[in-house]
Amino acid sequence: MLLLNILQEHGKEAAQHGAEAAGQASHAAEAAGHGEHVPIIVEKLNEWLGPAVFDLQSKIMPPIYKVFSFMFGDHWPGEGKSYQQYVAEGNLPIPTHVVMFLFVVLIAVVVLTIIRGKLSAESPTHRQQTFEVGVEMIRGLLGDLVGPGGMKHFPIVATFAILILLSNLTGFLPDMIAPTANFNTTLALALTSFLYYNYIGIKENGLLGHLKHFCGPIWWMAWLMFPIELISNLARILSLSMRLFGNIFGEEQVSGAISAMVQWVVPALIMPLGFLTAVLQTFIFILLSMIYLGEVSQHSEEHAEHKHAVPAAAH
Repeated sequence: MLLLNILQEHGKEAAQHGAEAAGQASHAAEAAGHGEHVPIIVEKLNEWLGPAVFDLQSKIMPPIYKVFSFMFGDHWPGEGKSYQQYVAEGNLPIPTHVVMFLFVVLIAVVVLTIIRGKLSAESPTHRQQTFEVGVEMIRGLLGDLVGPGGMKHFPIVATFAILILLSNLTGFLPDMIAPTANFNTTLALALTSFLYYNYIGIKENGLLGHLKHFCGPIWWMAWLMFPIELISNLARILSLSMRLFGNIFGEEQVSGAISAMVQWVVPALIMPLGFLTAVLQTFIFILLSMIYLGEVSQHSEEHAEHKHAVPAAAH
């Protein structure tokens, strides 16, 4: 009887351990099913620099999470954990979209350096002529949408165009992911555009002059127009980021699904559509950024014209 009781107790413990093991296996399978593809370059960079970056994050991220707990939550995911535990949960100290965007920046610097070294006014190459078409297009749009002083914004707008286009096209490379298929990247780009054109508006018109822009042309409607225009202005961050993210992420998901079903011919046929999406979304982003710059620059130019018109009328 004693032997039988011992066997029964061990049998219950074995059953419990078996159930726990089955549960862990199911959770692992579920995590693997929902895990996103991590390019080799991201894995290697995290192997080399991950521990050092994690140590730095362990010092600076918990205080940031406490200050912005309403946005990020109460605790940083790696708080109180070792590097191995943090990685085992599926986290990366250097996220995929950050590595991909740094890769895009490196490629942009290398390509522009090569093109700059081969510029020729006498015998321009086809590569140079193609590049000049893009430059002239941006210059023309700046002149039309911003005005005569629009060329001072060319470095910013051209940087947006190059980085966004290369980011969108990165998804076409083997074992690569477009950084703009991640909302964090597009949000950072949208915030940069938003902060820049508002900075220009304050710089050229003054703080009160820039805020007056939100009041509308009818003074007695200012109480109604100001909050509407302010909310509309803030909503541009979401519209710029969501539009770019949604189109690039959706294109990658559709292409991946089709490639998984039909691995020959069909994926190549839809690549021109993906290329068109990449170019079109780049154009839309810089076009809207230039329109926003034109809105805040127009008032300063009209003010300057009014200043010159007063002495002319006096004479």
